[in-house]
Amino acid sequence: MAATSSSVKEDSLSKGAASVPFDLSKTPNIEGFTPHRRTLDEGFKEKFLRKTKENPFVPVGCLATAAALTYGLIAFKKGKTRQSQLLMRTRIAAQGFTVVAILVGVATAAFKSRQ
Repeated sequence: MAATSSSVKEDSLSKGAASVPFDLSKTPNIEGFTPHRRTLDEGFKEKFLRKTKENPFVPVGCLATAAALTYGLIAFKKGKTRQSQLLMRTRIAAQGFTVVAILVGVATAAFKSRQ
């Protein structure tokens, strides 16, 4: 009985693979969307630098959040509860700054695309 169920699974898998409507190795063709050539050839480093130049406040906010969290945890481990609380509040403020920076960047990009 186990052999029968495994052959049924193999048959269903082979049928499912043949019915894929598009090739996964190529970029999908989406109506009304044409990707820029530079985004297709762009590596991680180039994309990171481009995005940082477009909105430099997001990486700054991320670094500030990570620094406040790290120092807050170190202070908590040492037993400095007052300093730890202050640094956790600073972390929340840095996270808020990062979210606002992301929203401003999205709004700016949407405004540029309309013009």
